[in-house]
Amino acid sequence: MRENLVVRDESDRIRAWGSVHDRAVGRMLFVHVVARDLEHALATRCSRVLLAWAEAQARAVGAARGLEVQQIDTGTFADDERLAGWLTAAGFEKVRTWWQMSRSVVPEEAELVPDPARWELDGVVFRRVEQQGDGMPEDGDLRAVHDVLEGAFTDHFNSAEETFDEFIHRLREDPGHRWDHWWLAEVDGEPAGALVGTVSESVSGPDGSYVSYLGVLGSARGRGVAKGLLHTIIADAAEQGRDRVGLEVDADSPTGADGMYVAMGWGTKYVTQSWHKDVRV
Repeated sequence: MRENLVVRDESDRIRAWGSVHDRAVGRMLFVHVVARDLEHALATRCSRVLLAWAEAQARAVGAARGLEVQQIDTGTFADDERLAGWLTAAGFEKVRTWWQMSRSVVPEEAELVPDPARWELDGVVFRRVEQQGDGMPEDGDLRAVHDVLEGAFTDHFNSAEETFDEFIHRLREDPGHRWDHWWLAEVDGEPAGALVGTVSESVSGPDGSYVSYLGVLGSARGRGVAKGLLHTIIADAAEQGRDRVGLEVDADSPTGADGMYVAMGWGTKYVTQSWHKDVRV
């Protein structure tokens, strides 16, 4: 699912790095990193190597998927004019803006919900995915999480169908992956919301929690499902001695989710952008 390329200087130090990830049908993620201290002309040449390699990877990935066109999906920090210039020159288009948000957590918020493992409010049950005796999660719960997220994001920007096996394999590769950070919300006994969290490790100070995915089926919106799941991960973070919960929100989201996050204490730390290019296979 992933390929990587490094560019080394004469002293064998890595000065540029590219990484591609066959994320889902028709969507290939691309990471582009060039050392900041390189002279501009040399840095530009390194970038061109990475961009040309990424296009070749896109053709290979698209061919393996049987596609005629393969999208390359990459990103920049909003103020990175250097990378934006390189992407524009290579035919990429800026398509979306994202707010990277964070919320402080205090120890007292461990009492925000009765028990992060399982609690209920107004007929909605919030619980961790069930784990078997060997510590592995129950397959039915994992499939429920996948089905809820697929259903919740159908009409979202750049949504691409992902099989259950691809979904599980990809999320298990995340360095912050923990099975006990996956929650389901059930309405009238049926899965209607899901939150997949991860651990944001810190080199100094407490770790944090991160909301990788939060989805609610349209039929359950207005029942407090999203807010309840967020309260659950906040309480869990406080219980584990963490000092923050992070998440990403689409600045152009039609659901107005950013308003809920701000009301619950989240603030924007920095802004990123998505850039796309369609490559003929």
